[in-house]
Amino acid sequence: MTRVAAVDCGTNSIRLLVADATVSNSAFGAGTTGQLIDLDRRMTIVRLGQGVDRTGRLAPEALERTFAACKEYAAIIKELGAERVRFVATSASRDAENRDDFVRGVLDILGVEPEVITGDQEAEFSFTGATKELSGRTDLAKPYLVVDIGGGSTEFVVGDDHVRGARSVDIGCVRMTERHLVHDGVVADPPTPAQINAMRADIEAALDLVEQSVPLREARTLVGLAGSVTTVSAIAQNLPAYDPGVIHHSRVPYARVREITESLLTSTHAERAAIPSMHPGRVDVIGAGALVLLSIMERIGASEVVVSEHDILDGIAWKAAEDL
Repeated sequence: MTRVAAVDCGTNSIRLLVADATVSNSAFGAGTTGQLIDLDRRMTIVRLGQGVDRTGRLAPEALERTFAACKEYAAIIKELGAERVRFVATSASRDAENRDDFVRGVLDILGVEPEVITGDQEAEFSFTGATKELSGRTDLAKPYLVVDIGGGSTEFVVGDDHVRGARSVDIGCVRMTERHLVHDGVVADPPTPAQINAMRADIEAALDLVEQSVPLREARTLVGLAGSVTTVSAIAQNLPAYDPGVIHHSRVPYARVREITESLLTSTHAERAAIPSMHPGRVDVIGAGALVLLSIMERIGASEVVVSEHDILDGIAWKAAEDL
């Protein structure tokens, strides 16, 4: 058994997983077996991607928030005695002109250099994290379409025991919100029909690009990852508070996703904030994230989405353990 720490730093949040892992010796992505036992799993909204789509740079205040979270995580990693730390940075840090400032800060705090991975690498990690524990399920048909709706980008992976196709496109919930629902620094409250239509057209164009290289319509099971999807599940279940144990592997029908998306896009900030399971950091971006999910379901004709709390973070942990 190996104790590992995985950090996933995205556009909207930074997350930590410290886990004890047992793995086989087979190659990554080729049917490894084993188990991850969580010791600590947490998430902090830092909005690292604040303004990146507009300015091309990481904002000083966004870096400050991210480094503060890194210091908290470094203390946890030290206390739990992880043998290996792997830090993966995704969409926002790929796009930023000043990403070297980010890399130096993380290295100083955690002692490891963040790996600024490609969209294809991000997709592979997400697929592994989401599907490893689904093997053997007879109620879920293969191939899977794993969709990771992040803040800056969304990753699409189709595969069964191996990846058949993967693509990352820039339709994350933060990016869509900033691009279409913000005027003079203020988020629309609620969005206008014209704003929603423009956002929907942007999403559909991105899906056209994905279909050029990923066989989306071959998928028999849609697996949805990350905060937009898990929050939709929490709302669908009318949870009194966010509960990962109840959300993990829940199944949300298309009709319910459509109903929730329409409600979120026609509600005010205050109404969304009053939803018991809503994280404060998702209040302004959840409508865009839900619309991305709904658009994907309509594109492939999915009757439901299987929701997973295990995603790229778990894939990073698996890889850290296998590399030891």
